[in-house]
Amino acid sequence: METIIKPVKPLRIDLQELWRYRELFYYLAWRDVKVRYKQTAIGVVWAVIQPFLMMVVLSIFFGRVLAVQTNGIPYPIFAFTGLLFWNYFSNALTGASNSLVANQAIIQKIYFPRVLLPIASTMVYLLDFVIASFVLAGLMVYYHYAPSLTGLILIAPCLLITCLTFSGLGLWLAALNVKYRDVRYALPFFIQVLLFVTPVIYPITLLNKHRWIWLFNPMSGVVDTMRAGLLSVGTINWQLLGVSFGISIAVFLFGLFYFNKTEHYFADIV
Repeated sequence: METIIKPVKPLRIDLQELWRYRELFYYLAWRDVKVRYKQTAIGVVWAVIQPFLMMVVLSIFFGRVLAVQTNGIPYPIFAFTGLLFWNYFSNALTGASNSLVANQAIIQKIYFPRVLLPIASTMVYLLDFVIASFVLAGLMVYYHYAPSLTGLILIAPCLLITCLTFSGLGLWLAALNVKYRDVRYALPFFIQVLLFVTPVIYPITLLNKHRWIWLFNPMSGVVDTMRAGLLSVGTINWQLLGVSFGISIAVFLFGLFYFNKTEHYFADIV
């Protein structure tokens, strides 16, 4: 019996095929979790230490030395709220972008939906996000901030925007990385630049007339919404959140289109 495997249409996801390979997805995701913390002395505590130390450094330089105005919010909790979602985005994007090259052996030996690799590689960072969320909850208790019900409800759509954005960019960069290994060197620089056009370490008021730049960065809506909702300071910019959602969908569709369009030669040149 001969089985012919044909590529799917560029903007199509074969959900039935993905469901058939769900066990492989679970295995790949769990493998990445174990590898990430294997032979580490403190294990998953790294998910807390990294954003916490970053928060401390930012609080010293931006909160005290530069005295960045944060609308009355203590800078540590202001920074950590942004870092929580930013670290999830940047780490997941890096993992997805390198997933195909890192798994070249399995790609060349057997067939499976290649899209599983970039998506499964981001699951470990979702675990990091959940663990680091408890630190944010502790900071909110320490600084006497109670999240609004609207803020808690908006966590889900903000996570969706974050996932759509890094998935779209990750699919595109993962496919690009198969052919051009320059991606692994350019990506850290790209993420550093993107950090400065995302309101993680400064408030939106600092941009003044240049706030329109935010509209092209989906993570801007996520960070701004979470600060306004979880810290109950200011009002939620629904327009910015809506634009961020629309752009994140466009980014995801573009990444999916490019990934499916180029998937047929992955095994040959990876």
